Amino acid sequence: MPKNVVIVGAQWGDEGKGKIVDILTEYSDVIVRFQGGNNAGHTIVVGDDKFILHLIPSGILHPGKRCIIGNGVVVDPAVLLEEIDTLKKKGCNIDDSNLMISEDSHLIMPYHKVFDTARERLRGKSKIGTTGRGIGPAYEDKAARCGIRCGDLLNENVFREKLKINLLEKNHYLKNILREDGFEMHEIYHQYMEYAEKIGKYITNTSLFLDSAIRLNKKILFEGAQGTMLDVDHGTYPFVTSSNTVAAEASTGSGIGPTKLDRIIGVSKAYATRVGEGPFPTELKDKEGDRLREKGGEYGSTTGRPRRCGWFDAVALKHAVRVNGLDSLIITKLDILDELDEIKVCVGYDCNGRTIEDFPSDISRY
Repeated sequence: MPKNVVIVGAQWGDEGKGKIVDILTEYSDVIVRFQGGNNAGHTIVVGDDKFILHLIPSGILHPGKRCIIGNGVVVDPAVLLEEIDTLKKKGCNIDDSNLMISEDSHLIMPYHKVFDTARERLRGKSKIGTTGRGIGPAYEDKAARCGIRCGDLLNENVFREKLKINLLEKNHYLKNILREDGFEMHEIYHQYMEYAEKIGKYITNTSLFLDSAIRLNKKILFEGAQGTMLDVDHGTYPFVTSSNTVAAEASTGSGIGPTKLDRIIGVSKAYATRVGEGPFPTELKDKEGDRLREKGGEYGSTTGRPRRCGWFDAVALKHAVRVNGLDSLIITKLDILDELDEIKVCVGYDCNGRTIEDFPSDISRY
């Protein structure tokens, strides 16, 4: 196995990346989650135990592995602590020797979640299908340079000042635009200082750690969330997630140079699924689609929402191969198609009577 391997989804997410990461973790020393938030879920089954991981890399289930939440991730401390507690109750050892959080990763704040759900309500039929977990608004603040980072939790004065400045704007927007209640500063401050006491020991400069690990010839596995078609730049915009889900983000989302990545592996199901709104060219809205959903257990591991199901989309996959620079492709759930007499594959899109074989960026052409 190459030293530094990136695992990315080649469809709309839910391709079975967690299982692949779990397999490859055995041959790795460090596992890095490099983007997304707790809007993603990787399901791992170990014996009779089922683990659904939202933030912590799947490698945490393997003794002796270092797991890193990279700077490209947005972190909800409450969800992280719940995940840690759940894993500990199932016998997993978690401490600062095997879990690290980048000090540069951004925090999801309570107002981010309200923004998420209130905006979806205002969009009505034009909603984008967000999970309502505050992921998008947290990334908005990151890009707007007003976000609060995990490292800020380690300095009470810095955190307090950033929160104060943010709430002046956020409360105005909440009350006057979204018609929602505002937030009281001291309540959030004390809540997040309690979080700081519990997760502060994990927060550090993970970029430096990864650089040192690479110099020591350690094997690093980079774990992506969601899938290529949900990438904010290269997916079915605007029906996408708020981060870059493609392989290049493994570099920027973890703080190492792109020349340090040795192998890019994509994961795709033998059919296609997606959760939420947005174009889905091969979607089956009939009994065949229902059969795929039930046979494949296609329900969101994070939200429980039923996934839309359809035939394998080779046009979208070709797009994923190109924008990720895939070296290898893993196909999952082939067995779900075992009982079918005929398996269909999409090799082109009918666009106003003309067949196109390359994935269009304009969703009106689907």
